[in-house]
Amino acid sequence: MVLKELDSTQFRDMVRVATHRMGKNAEFVNSLNVFPVPDGDTGTNMNLTIESGAKAVAQDPSTSVGDLTNALAKGMLMGARGNSGVITSQLFRGFYKATQGMKTLTAQELANAFSNGVATAYKAVMKPVEGTILTVARVAATEGANKSNDTDDVEEVMKAVVEGAKKALKTTPDLLPVLKQVGVVDSGGQGLLFIYEGFLEGLLGEDFADQYQPDSGEMDEMINAMHHQSVQSQLATQDIANGYCTEIMVDLAADVPDKKKFDLEEFRKHLSEIGDSLLAVSDGEVAKVHVHTEHPGEVFRYGSQFGQLGKIKIDNMRIQHETIVNDDEDKQEAVDFAVIAVCSGNGIRKLFESEGVNRIISGGQTMNPSTADIVDAIKKSGAKKAIILPNNSNIIMAAKQAAEVSDIPVGIVPTKTISQGLTAMLSFDPDASVDDNVEAMTEDFDTVVSGEVTQANRDTTIDDVEIHKDDYLGIVDGNIKVDNSDLIKTTTEMIEKMLDEDSEIITIMFGRDSNKSQAEEVVKALEENHDDLEFEIHDGGQPVYNFLVSVE
Repeated sequence: MVLKELDSTQFRDMVRVATHRMGKNAEFVNSLNVFPVPDGDTGTNMNLTIESGAKAVAQDPSTSVGDLTNALAKGMLMGARGNSGVITSQLFRGFYKATQGMKTLTAQELANAFSNGVATAYKAVMKPVEGTILTVARVAATEGANKSNDTDDVEEVMKAVVEGAKKALKTTPDLLPVLKQVGVVDSGGQGLLFIYEGFLEGLLGEDFADQYQPDSGEMDEMINAMHHQSVQSQLATQDIANGYCTEIMVDLAADVPDKKKFDLEEFRKHLSEIGDSLLAVSDGEVAKVHVHTEHPGEVFRYGSQFGQLGKIKIDNMRIQHETIVNDDEDKQEAVDFAVIAVCSGNGIRKLFESEGVNRIISGGQTMNPSTADIVDAIKKSGAKKAIILPNNSNIIMAAKQAAEVSDIPVGIVPTKTISQGLTAMLSFDPDASVDDNVEAMTEDFDTVVSGEVTQANRDTTIDDVEIHKDDYLGIVDGNIKVDNSDLIKTTTEMIEKMLDEDSEIITIMFGRDSNKSQAEEVVKALEENHDDLEFEIHDGGQPVYNFLVSVE
């Protein structure tokens, strides 16, 4: 039977299943991160972005597809996180522009919507790179357009879009050498494929266990109480040992490959070994789990052995805790010109405040704030104009998107590191215009060299550097320069590579997984050969990176 028109009910199903599929595979997409550092968050960002859009669709009572695509686009715009999330939101912004006012969509109109989404996304990216999510979107749209010339069947066009995405994803390693070097496909492209596959499954009427909602109100209350008690009991954000509040529902009646027999006590015992604040209950048909862990993917994999995963939820408690800490900012006096910085770690936060930053948005690597988070910070500042310091390359696009929808003039200083952000603040002039400040602050941060030290999470080779799992990596301005099993040697060697004849000041910020004495060891090693350099040590408290270093 030929489906000649896509109606609102079918579109709702497409969004619902796509959201489920993206959420189910978010950890897998995260694992495709090119660099062997524990900061892969593409899947998380895309999942949170489409979840925001799906909520907007669910809250819209309209029976017009055009109205629902508008809700989806707006929801994704405000929920967009990271470059992958922002690009995905732009794809569906263009999708909406091509469908506004339409009650239903024909096969040709659906194909046009995908094509218009691609055009909008390419315009949003200053320097589009092939071999990324953009390539997957473009080829998928082209295949859909070609199919719409041969058929008026909506389902056939959606199948062609999915096949085009699959074909394009396979080519991404050939277009981006770094992907081929590591042996992975593009993570954003893989995420988009999951979304498009979900669209097709929803259109074809395939259902998922997430529609099964048992009466678990009492369990939800227990989870909420346990969760908030655990989060707020931490003295500081960096003290949270297991940072992801993870919830799943398992349909124990569903058939899955190699299904294991469910035993609640064994189930609890295993989960208690990979997290804390565990609550797990079952009525024999459904198991519901709440656990705080550093590895949500392990919870998903373990639960899926006993049945079909239904409701899945992950919250980054470090962001939640810092949000609680930041609530006091709402009482701050409004300023005429606000500077808003994104950072994580109480020490780094204090450094920015000491340089004149008015408001802090908690976030950074692995926890990118959404467009809505940035817009909210701008509004709460009460300012008449503002400057944003993203301090991370994966936050710049969301910051720009927030500036576009803000009610006041907002400038973006495209800082990619904490060190660049702190240096940029030295040129801020509250009496100058937004544009003049952006120009001056941007010129200034180019004088700093940024270094980061973290641990490798897998074996690989990047730019001729052989990397071993659990070794420490020295990363200079985004490029891996050092691999060594010793933290002090890695940091010292990395800083040596950052120096030139004009270097004067070295600032070392130690994170929650390192300490002041280790930073002092680094300084002592460097002073043996560089008695003309000046050193500063600060307790940054940042996650992920043992040391953040700037050389000026």
